[in-house]
Order: sequence, then structure tokens, then C-alpha cells
Amino acid sequence: MGACCSRNDDVLELATRRAFMEEEEQEEGEDAGSCLFGTEEQGDGEEGGGDSARVRLRGSSMAVAMYSQQGWKGVNQDSMTVWEGFAGDKDTIFSGTFDGHGPYGHKVSRHVRDTLPSKLQSQLKRLMNDDSNLDTETWFPKWKAIFVNAFEEVDKELHAHPMIDCICSGSTAVTIIKQREHLVIANLGDSRAVICTRDNKNHIVPVQLTVDQKPNIPSEAERIRHCRGRIFALQEEPDVHRLWLPDEDCPGLAMARAFGDFCLKDFGLISTPQISYRKLTDNDEFVVLASDGVWDVLPNKEVIKIVSSASKRSDAPKLVIEKAVRAWRIKHPTSKVDDCTVVCVFLKVPPPTSASNKSTRRSRSLSTASSDISCTSFRTARSSEVSEVELEAGSEEYWNALEGVSRSNSMLKLPRFTKALSWHRKSFKVEEDTCAH
Repeated sequence: MGACCSRNDDVLELATRRAFMEEEEQEEGEDAGSCLFGTEEQGDGEEGGGDSARVRLRGSSMAVAMYSQQGWKGVNQDSMTVWEGFAGDKDTIFSGTFDGHGPYGHKVSRHVRDTLPSKLQSQLKRLMNDDSNLDTETWFPKWKAIFVNAFEEVDKELHAHPMIDCICSGSTAVTIIKQREHLVIANLGDSRAVICTRDNKNHIVPVQLTVDQKPNIPSEAERIRHCRGRIFALQEEPDVHRLWLPDEDCPGLAMARAFGDFCLKDFGLISTPQISYRKLTDNDEFVVLASDGVWDVLPNKEVIKIVSSASKRSDAPKLVIEKAVRAWRIKHPTSKVDDCTVVCVFLKVPPPTSASNKSTRRSRSLSTASSDISCTSFRTARSSEVSEVELEAGSEEYWNALEGVSRSNSMLKLPRFTKALSWHRKSFKVEEDTCAH
């Protein structure tokens, strides 16, 4: 497909939706193809600039590297994206990692991935044009309000979505916007953002930019209990506190904030993100966004060490995930390995190479574009999903996170009423289609 660049937000959103549709086809067993938005082969001279943005659903560039690997639980429910030239500013990057859970978590995470950036971009573009000269204390509250509004709009859309059952399916989101020396972080759930910086002895140190929004955090627990939600950990996993319905031991959600999961929205679960700001300095080197499949088994320090020691930037996310998978097998040998997704946003431009080296690298990348870029990028984002069969509509009874040790799952058990509500939604959709014809 090549680069997808446009000066029109509607066209850009259409392109991301087209990519989503192609991914859906791939899961049903059709040929994979190469749905790649921007690759390392594409230079600055190609179409873009102005109000356009280059959207990456996988792959890497000089500024970012992305990798996702399916776990042992079925279809990969993680999603990721990077928009370069975000909100019409060539120096602005949006990046996000989204971790789905529940029977249709993969659909929720991809819907968030495809719609949230567009909502943010349309509002931020106007604000950036109007408030470009304002200080941080003045513009940050406005940015914060835009983030909160965009997240809650996406959640409302999911609630009314005719094709995605979000009763007991949802997604986390950890996102950043980097605009020159400004970094704005928005987090929903228990995915995490960590920045690598250097101390006064020039040693690399991790700084965690987000808080894992677990139900037992005092501020979260107070809200949940006020709304009659229950919080407790199972005996077999005493370190994992979960959110439960008032009168039923389900669904056992291991986070206090998320998109979707509407069976819990009246009992303390919210879709309001936590927003923070960091002014970047010369000591800051890169930001790592990753799903909890990574952070559950690797400490922050280990992750930044792996990224900083990678010989190639494009290899860094894959190396982190390979280490995480090994750690899962050692630390939780009876658990199903979780889906793992890593996005690295590098804050410093590497030194320019000589003209001859550029020419050689360009020639190599063109001659091996299919295998080195498109195919590898496809595998990183989809892993072995092409051979997986998605859950058919109405097959909730076959979904059971309790197979294996439960700590590898964000949600444990579906409520009794889920099947009836899902059947009602499907029946309503069939009735609509019949009337339309």
C-alpha cells in the first residue's frame, strides 16, 4: 500500500479504517498482503508535509520502532500506532499502545487505535495554531481537557457500536504526543510508558511516566467502592487485585480504568485517562510504550537496558519482547504467555551517515523490501494471527480465561447476563439488516 499521506483528516481516517478492514480479512484466512503505512524506504521527499501525517501501524523509521507478538491465548489483542507529522506539525509525533481484553478485546483495541488519534488531531490542530506562543502552565490544561474529551468520546462510540460487543471486552491505552521539547502522556489502564534518561554520572536510568491503574490503588479503590464495585485478589494470585461486580464473582478485571467493559461502568470503572507532562532535556534518550505483557515480567531498568544496547534501533522492540517471553516461561511456567507489544520513540536523531553508506543502505532496502520490511513488519504486528480463527459472534460460551493460571489474563470470567445481552444486540442488528433490504 505504501505511504498514506493526506491533507484531509477524513481521508486519513478512511485510510486507517481501510487498514483495519484488511486486518479483519487477514484474520479470516485471506492472503496477508502488505498493509504498511510508511516504511524505512520512504524518504522526506515523498508525498506529505503541510497538514498531512504519516501513519504507521507497524514497522520502523529513524524516530520510531514497533513490534508486537501474539501470546498463547489466541488472537493478538494488542494494537499500536505512530502518527508522524501529527496535527499538521512535522515536529509532532503521536504514539500509542493498546491492549485489548475479553472475547472481543482485539476489536476494541483496534477501534481505539484507529479513532482516538483522529479525534485528538482535529482538536489539537486548532489549539496548536492559536496557542503556539503560550507557556506550559497556560496551554497544558487545554491539552488535558482535549485528551479527556477525546478518550470519553471514543468510549461513548464503543458503547453504541453495532459491530463490537463491549459488554465484557475492553482495552487499555497508553499514548504520548511529542512536540519538540514537550511530551504529553495520557494513560488508561495498566499499559505503561517509561522514559530513558541519563543521570549526572551519565548512567542510563528509567523514569516511569505513568501509573499502572490497578483497582487496589487507594484513589481508584475509593471510587470503586463508592460505586459498589468489589476489589479482591484470588488465593492463587494474591498479588493481582481485581474488580468484580457487586453480587457476582466476575468479570475480575485487573485494572481500574479502561475503554469498554460496560458491565462495570456503573461500578467504578471509568474511561478518564491520567494526563501528565514532561519537558524533555538533552539527557532524555527514548520513550518505551508497552503492554502489560512486558511489564509483568521485566522491570523498567531491564527494558531500557535492552533498548539502549540494541545495535539497530529497529531491532530494539523485538529484543525486548524476546526477553519478556523467556521471562514468562521462567517466572510463570504454568501460565499462558501474554501478548506483548513495544513501541520505542527515539528522542535524538542519529548522526548522519556518509553518502556512500546511504546509497548502499538504500540499495539493500529496495532489493529486500518484501522480506526485510513488509513481511517482517507484517509478522511483527500480526505474528501468527493469519492462521488463527477469530471467535465467531455468539461464541462467548467458548471463551474462558481460566484455562491455565489466571495471572496471564486481564479478565477472568464473563457474567451470567452477558450471553443474553449479546444475543439481544445480534438480534437487533439482524432486524436492522432485514429492514434495510
